[in-house]
Order: sequence, then structure tokens, then C-alpha cells
Amino acid sequence: MMALLSFWRSFPRSFRIVLARLGMLVPQMFGVMFATFLLVRMLPGDPALLMLGNMATPEAIAALREKLNLNGSIWSQFGAYLKALVQGDLGTSMFTSNPVTVDLLQRVPATLELIVYSMLLTILMGVGLAVISVVKKGGAIDRIGRMYGLAAGAIPDFWVGLLLIYTLFHLAGIAPAPFGRIDSFINPPPMITGFYTIDSVLTGDWSAFRSSVSHLFLPVLTLSIVNAGGLMKLSQSVFGEIYKSEFIRHARASGLSEKKIGLSALRNSLPPIITMIGFLFGFLLGAAVLVETIFAWGGLGQYAVQAVVNSDYPALQGFVLVAAGFILLVYTAVDVFYGLADPRIEI
Repeated sequence: MMALLSFWRSFPRSFRIVLARLGMLVPQMFGVMFATFLLVRMLPGDPALLMLGNMATPEAIAALREKLNLNGSIWSQFGAYLKALVQGDLGTSMFTSNPVTVDLLQRVPATLELIVYSMLLTILMGVGLAVISVVKKGGAIDRIGRMYGLAAGAIPDFWVGLLLIYTLFHLAGIAPAPFGRIDSFINPPPMITGFYTIDSVLTGDWSAFRSSVSHLFLPVLTLSIVNAGGLMKLSQSVFGEIYKSEFIRHARASGLSEKKIGLSALRNSLPPIITMIGFLFGFLLGAAVLVETIFAWGGLGQYAVQAVVNSDYPALQGFVLVAAGFILLVYTAVDVFYGLADPRIEI
């Protein structure tokens, strides 16, 4: 046993954390698939009737239900779904008539690009304002941060998006029209990563790069303004307590510079901040639905809404599967960063 424990301890901490979490991912994903499969079939409406229209004959509806395997028991339907899933087949969308895998591959990069840049700006705004407001307490940034922290959580994201469109696009004219990820007269860069900003750099298409960055400006700013407030208040509370602690006073008395003291306090504040960032990252996947609709972004959010409205079982199951996988991976990464930030955690 001691030899096995020593062998386990010989691996890097981050690798041990990942291995410890991987064992939980499979049963969690299976639970999500099963719950989603059952809940989706509780949605009102007959998918066959929605596809064929109200003028369809009972015979045509019955034939389509048989083709879609909707007449069997729940268990037989779930078994067929699992068998197809193992083969990489998520089914065919009843609304777009495309394989769900194709639809998701087209839309996932758009949503990921939006929420990744939104999360980066959210961290910069939230943690940056918190640190400055604590270090320079009573200053202008501190007062602005207090007002912003009170208002941010109460402002709906769609209202912020519409306000930014009106002020920055309609009045000021400094933002592009809120239609899609790139200007209509510019061809998207060849797909490498799916992120227009990265693919345009890799291919040297600087006009596409400028256009994609400009179209990211408003939706990213919208999501960041709404979500940075909560992160700022948490960071302010945690960092403020650390900044007033005994070891910080000792470090200041020892003659360390304020920059080193601030960095030391920030590092000791990281574990709860990392947890909050992980939660926000997963939350942004759902929060982007309205923002994607306002800016005609063409991501997963719009796809999920269409799937619900049209009782599109395969599309909705595919979306939930991708969303669940993404969130579980984010939480696994949070565990890794949490362990790296706090060496006291034993794995």
C-alpha cells in the first residue's frame, strides 16, 4: 500500500488532480444524458406533427413517428440513442434536416469564441477593479466600483446589449451593425480552430481579423458588464480580508514593496476567485442565449431555442450533451487550478 501511495505521489499534482476527477466524469455524463432524454420527451407537442404540419394525414404522422423511433418504449428509445451515440451519431435535426453533429460543429466555435473573450474581459474588469478599490480605498475607482457592484447584478443582459447598440452603434457609430460575427462583404477565414480572430491571424487575413474583432466588441462588452459585478464583489471581499491580515502587515514592516505585497495578497485570494470564475464560465454558456439572439450571433444559444420551440429532440439532446461536457471540463480545470493555487490541498 505504501509503495502504491509513493508511486501515486510521484506524479505531478496537476496530473493527480485530473486523474482523480476523470473517474467521476463518465457517470456524471451518463446521468446527464439519461435525465435529458427523459425530460426532453416531456415537452409538449408531437415532433412528427410539427415537421409535417397540421394538414398531415394520420397515416403520414404514424409513418414518420415509426421512422423517428417515437413509437417504442422509453427504454427502447434510450437504448437506440445510446447505440447511435457510441457510433458518434447524435441524430438528425428535425428542424434543419442536418446531422446534429454538423450543426453543433458549425455553432460551437461561435459560442466558445464569444464566452472565452467575455470571460477574459470579465476577469480583467472584476478582479482589476476589486484590487484597485482595496489598495486605494476611498479613491475614485473605489466609489465607481461600489456603484457598479450595486447595479451590475440588477441589469438584464438583453437591456445592456440594446443600450450599447443604441449608444455605440446608432448614436456614436463606433461599433459595427449587430449582425453576425463578421461583415457580410468579407469572407470568413478558412476554419482551423473555429475562432474567427485566431483563424484570420493564422491565415494572414487581416481584414477578416479587424472585422471579427469589431463584431465581438458589443456582445463581449455586454456579457462582461453584466457578469463582472459579482466577481468584483467576491474578489473585493476576499482580497480585502487578506490585504488586512497579519502576514501582509508583517511583509510591509519587513520593507517589501507595495507591488510585491499586492501580488502576494492576490495569490492567497485566488482559490475562491478561481471557483467563482469557473461558475461564471459555465453560466455564460446559458447567459449567452439572449445576447446571441440580439446580435444574430448564430451560436449554440439560438440553436437550443429553436430546438425547444420545435420539439427537436435530437438537436436539444445534442446541445445539452455538449453543454454538460463543456461545464464538466471547466469544473475539472477549476479543480486543477484550485490545487495549483493552494498547495495545502492534498490529492
